Amino acid sequence: MQARAMRREFSFQEVKLGDPDSKMTAEDVRGVLSLQYPEIATAAISGPEAVGDTMKYTFERAIGSKG
Repeated sequence: MQARAMRREFSFQEVKLGDPDSKMTAEDVRGVLSLQYPEIATAAISGPEAVGDTMKYTFERAIGSKG
């Protein structure tokens, strides 16, 4: 039996995003990716969900009302 690290994959609104650094926490990754996708800054993180040899995280847009 061999142990190997699972890779991580992030997604936001059906867009697959790479993992900038596997040593970062999911919250740190959110901070880095929010520079390119500002809506990620307030998004909730769901996951990880194991799919094959990949751990999938999803940024879910915060839904709320203004005012």
